[in-house]
Amino acid sequence: MTKARLAVHDIQKGVYDEIFKALYWPDEKIVSRQRERYADAVDSFEQCYGADRDISIYSVPGRVELCGNHTDHNKGVVLASAVNIDIIAVVSKSDSGVIRLQSHGFLDEDVVDLKELSPDVREFGRSSAIIRGVAAAFRDRGGKYGAFDACTTSDVLRGGGLSSSAAFEVCVGSILNGEYNKERFDAVTLAMIGQYAENEFFDKPSGLMDQIACSVGGTVFIDFGNSESPYVEKIPFDLASHGIYLVVTDTRSDHSDLTGEYRLILQEMRSVAAYFGWEYLGEVEYEDFISRLADVRRHVSDRAIVRAIHFFEECRRVNEAVSAAKNGDMPRWLSIIRESGHSSSEFNQNAYSIKAPERQGISVGLAVSEAVLGGRGACRLQGGGFAGAIQAFVPGDLLDKYCAAMGKVFGDEASRVLNVRPQGGIRIL
Repeated sequence: MTKARLAVHDIQKGVYDEIFKALYWPDEKIVSRQRERYADAVDSFEQCYGADRDISIYSVPGRVELCGNHTDHNKGVVLASAVNIDIIAVVSKSDSGVIRLQSHGFLDEDVVDLKELSPDVREFGRSSAIIRGVAAAFRDRGGKYGAFDACTTSDVLRGGGLSSSAAFEVCVGSILNGEYNKERFDAVTLAMIGQYAENEFFDKPSGLMDQIACSVGGTVFIDFGNSESPYVEKIPFDLASHGIYLVVTDTRSDHSDLTGEYRLILQEMRSVAAYFGWEYLGEVEYEDFISRLADVRRHVSDRAIVRAIHFFEECRRVNEAVSAAKNGDMPRWLSIIRESGHSSSEFNQNAYSIKAPERQGISVGLAVSEAVLGGRGACRLQGGGFAGAIQAFVPGDLLDKYCAAMGKVFGDEASRVLNVRPQGGIRIL
């Protein structure tokens, strides 16, 4: 920890420039922006919680799911990357017995009494529920937990499928891990703590992919076959070396109120699993599913059937995408991503909400993307789907044209060119 004013001085003098280059991009304009951003975050903390306190600063990235759409919650496999946008938290321990957290851009401060660490239905859907759930998970795992004051600022798009909620969960976990546990809990455990808080306290059904990608960093292959201890492998993957750029576009359609739609995907996939006597679709043999398909249809909905087909085929695509990435076979990798995108739209059916079929920002974005790309690169919906963002893998010679086309449809600042961030959640100072 260091005094807040000294931290601002060091930030502005470039003491942390090498860290900023590693986290964001080795470009002076980007590094300069981060100096200003971090200094402003410390200033905001002092305005909220008092001047010149001892502080720490944490950073946790957002993530993109490269392949494996809605496979994690049914013991499937996924390929995902942390990206160079993040949530940062300026933190100071206290002896108040409560966690106080002010998020930039939000009027209300989150205040969580650490004597009350049980789920509360009145708190469902609120960030304070996440904080409470993370603290409870530390308690239940034999870890230490305690009070702190924090200010956070984030450039991870909310409701856009870049895992702003998972980044927040891992951020709170990283704070408790660093401030009270000497970082004894590893990145995957912090991810599992975040998932627990989201499922049990926030009341949103989620898999574990988002939290692992944010917490571990880099590009990761994750096998959820063992839900208690998922297999995580970092995959060397560099799009830029192949002249391909990742562009994420906000279609200006917030997906934060669509929890029920996500829950139905999970439930419908598991209804197919239940027919075979299993809890998770990943425990079912694909050949058995196909051979008994006519009878399965008598017991579950047709939408559950096609979503199950998406699951099985998507898991196959993930394994093929990992192989292509390891072999540096970019044409094959892009072909797999295109297949994944079409399967999400056609079979998993999460390109738009059936509750509001007139709102199809994702479908519009994908249609425009395919027209601009003309069979090159790839595009797909991002994250949970139904609304939010899309991603595209754009050849360098089409990058300006693509971003301009997206800007005309969704606004000048709708698209962002992102890079894989090697680091997951870390303590800066």
